[in-house]
Amino acid sequence: MAQTSPPPLDTQALENVQPTAVTRVATGFSLGAFAGNFEQTTLGAVRNAVGSGTIQNQGDAGGSTYWLCYRDARYRLWVVSGGEIGGSEHLITEIVQELTAENTDTATDCATLPERFSSVVLDKHLRLGISRSEAMAALGPPSKLEATQTAYFRQDKLANGFEETAWLILEFREELLVSMRSGKTTTN
Repeated sequence: MAQTSPPPLDTQALENVQPTAVTRVATGFSLGAFAGNFEQTTLGAVRNAVGSGTIQNQGDAGGSTYWLCYRDARYRLWVVSGGEIGGSEHLITEIVQELTAENTDTATDCATLPERFSSVVLDKHLRLGISRSEAMAALGPPSKLEATQTAYFRQDKLANGFEETAWLILEFREELLVSMRSGKTTTN
């Protein structure tokens, strides 16, 4: 049974956005007590810690994507590895979490996330349900601010000559965080 694939990255959210985020984003995540880091933790490590989930994929070669999809009564969560950047180990390059509307079934083809892993936190501060002002206090000024969406975008040259690109796209409804997407890629 195939799982619901992660929603595509809204390229408009980062279109013409300068990498002005002063705070590093896409540094790490936690699912309950399980802590991971982008481009270091594997999909297999998450699946083993959670005890459920099936790694799915679509596409091939550089255009492939691998993911785990989880759900609970409130949201859907995708833990994603970009095929080329994530490599054969399927290192995590992106996390996507969306609050589901009331009276809407979450994707029933995704594994149920056990309660002890349901507290999903990005970059030590961000979790669904916090206010826009709380998010901005933790992260500083955004790279792009719109009525319902806030984006943080950062690029850094690393000491080894590689370039790190990181993004965080937050969606708000009634000033509360209802969707977050964070990712990081390192290239040479």
